Amino acid sequence: MTDQPDPPDRSVRTRLIAPATRRGAGRRPVSPPVERASTLLNDDPAAMRDGSGGPVYGIEDLTAARELRAALVDLEGAADAWLVPSGLAAVTVPLIALLRPGDEVLATDALYGPTRRFLNRHLKARGITTTFHAAGASTAGILAAMTDRTRLLLIESPASLTFELVDVPALAGACRERDVLTVMDNTWAAGLAFRPLAHGVDVSVQAVTKYVAGHSDLLMGSIAVAGPAAGRPVAETLEDLGWRVSPDDAWLALRGLRTLPLRYAEQARSALTVAEWLQTRPEVAQVLYPALPGAPGHDLWTRDYTGAASIFGVVLNGGSEAAAHALMSALELFGLGYSWGGFESLITHETGQLAFRRSPPALAGELLRLHVGLEDPADLIADFERGLAAWSAASR
Repeated sequence: MTDQPDPPDRSVRTRLIAPATRRGAGRRPVSPPVERASTLLNDDPAAMRDGSGGPVYGIEDLTAARELRAALVDLEGAADAWLVPSGLAAVTVPLIALLRPGDEVLATDALYGPTRRFLNRHLKARGITTTFHAAGASTAGILAAMTDRTRLLLIESPASLTFELVDVPALAGACRERDVLTVMDNTWAAGLAFRPLAHGVDVSVQAVTKYVAGHSDLLMGSIAVAGPAAGRPVAETLEDLGWRVSPDDAWLALRGLRTLPLRYAEQARSALTVAEWLQTRPEVAQVLYPALPGAPGHDLWTRDYTGAASIFGVVLNGGSEAAAHALMSALELFGLGYSWGGFESLITHETGQLAFRRSPPALAGELLRLHVGLEDPADLIADFERGLAAWSAASR
């Protein structure tokens, strides 16, 4: 990690860039070199294993990865942070590290699909069970779902696809009193609009793939911890598994991180513009976006968040899968692809995913998920207007 932390009164925009221009290291490039190395050579046989000169083997993170980790520590307000090969790995590693046979995990019924699969398949086979609370459960309802075997609360707020929010500070405090660990998937806020560790959460994870990288060209996750109680098991698990990221990907993610606050804020402004327009359309029954006034969870978002992601759900007024596909096919600016957080706008059809929940929500029609990129929102609105015309024609 960096030896010269930035003053805490500097804004996050400044702190993410300042390490690149800090003086005292001689003539150098703005960004660190990409070191493609497995073997690291030494001058002295006595120093080969003592670590005093830095890593002893390429798997221990070289310069770009170390600088990225240091920047994420600052962004998350963490004691330490690690990099893993995907956002899913960022969720699964803490679960592997912190849970043992006989333990129970409590998670939202609206959990990200691959995380749900990991709980139901991998952990279940190893004697770890999962209980799912209702996506819209209150704090009291979530706590009531805990048992004497509950070891960990897995928080996803906003939740996948339907974007329910929970009261993270209240839950984290109650879990600490019960000796229950908390792990939060904070990809939506990118460690920028909400800092889970500052609100009492033990482990904050995010898909660096999304907003941090920002260009849809790499896969990566990050795991940030509040202290050694969770940090030591995570570090040891990563050491045992041998999971690291490539120096090229670390360099790309570090480049993306420098502009994260600007991209995040600009895309949020555009997303709110598009969401407000969609809310006026008769073809749309509901827009699921906590940053939208009147939307579910807006009060919690206003209290706890300093910004919003550019992804939200759109519930159509009736329709069918064929009509939803007609809408998507008519679009020219929204790409048909999964993931989000990049510079480009995307759309997916998500009604089918709701069937995996124990209590699927009763929606008025087909569910679409929109990610708003850096295009002009007026152009995106015009594009979506064509899509809605195609949906209306297919729904007759």
